[in-house]
This record gives sequence, C-alpha cells and structure tokens, in this order.
Amino acid sequence: GEVAMKNIMEYKDYLGSVEFSEEDEMFFGRVLGIHSLISYEDDNAKGLISDFHNSVDEYLKWCEGEERKAEKAYNR
Repeated sequence: GEVAMKNIMEYKDYLGSVEFSEEDEMFFGRVLGIHSLISYEDDNAKGLISDFHNSVDEYLKWCEGEERKAEKAYNR
C-alpha cells in the first residue's frame, strides 16, 4: 500500500509545515498554530529539518531575551 506522507514536522511541541517549490527546487515551511511568523527553507530535507529546529530555538531564545511568554501552538 501507499505510505501517506505527513507534511508536518514536530519539535518542542511546535508543528511546522513542509512544502516544496518545484520551480525554486526549495523546501520551505512555517511554524503552525501561533501568531508569530516563523518560517524556514532549504534545498534539501535534512537542511529543512535543522533550519526548522534552529528557527524554533531562536524564537524561544528571543522570547526569553524580551521576557515575553513564548506562544504555544493552539492545539496543544
């Protein structure tokens, strides 16, 4: 049978979308379920995953520095 591809990544309770642009040959996505726009991209899947992780880490670090509460994804 066919394997369903889940176009969602998960890291530290955040979910990230995975999309592919054939035109640009780039993978890209954004963190879902929060108001802040956190996006990432790379030309390969491995890079996309690590960029997603870095983006979440940077966001959490930024919130800490600004003494802001990090947004939690709605559905968690």
